[in-house]
Amino acid sequence: MTPEYDAVQTVASLMALSARTAPKGKGVDTIRVEVIRGADLERLAGAMRTYGEAHNLGFFIRDAKGVEQSDACVLIGCRGQEVAGINCGGCGYPTCAGMTAAAERARDDGNVPFKGPNCAIRMTDLGIAVGSAAKTAAIHNVDNRILYSGGAGALSLGMMEDCSVVYAIPLNASGKNIFFDRT
Repeated sequence: MTPEYDAVQTVASLMALSARTAPKGKGVDTIRVEVIRGADLERLAGAMRTYGEAHNLGFFIRDAKGVEQSDACVLIGCRGQEVAGINCGGCGYPTCAGMTAAAERARDDGNVPFKGPNCAIRMTDLGIAVGSAAKTAAIHNVDNRILYSGGAGALSLGMMEDCSVVYAIPLNASGKNIFFDRT
């Protein structure tokens, strides 16, 4: 391995730490973090391609190429159907009990990557955790990109299965940013 590869692995661990210690609504942690590398990156890229082809979403296929070229990928998900219990209505239901009942009635037909409805507070927690992790990568000069498509691919593989929403942050250290300089 190269010094750059080793540094990316260290930064991936620091990103997991940043996501874990990010502020959480009402102090309840519903965030889950995993770091994948090696063969799991290939599996994730394959799942992203399959989903993109099945749903005519070209950006999934484009993003899969970046995941394949990555040195590691941080998956950050949330158990978003665990309500905060404050009846804020941000989820679209007037009460947390209403959202929970709707979540129990929802069926997974395989046509959408994420499970809904989700607590708005928990989704905010997820956004803060993802942002904190990406900030950590940027501070350490590791190229990264937050991917909806990577999270959808991870869920389709059964990764992070207790989560209702997942995002992926692939990481790379090379002379050119593979996540932005792409076709």
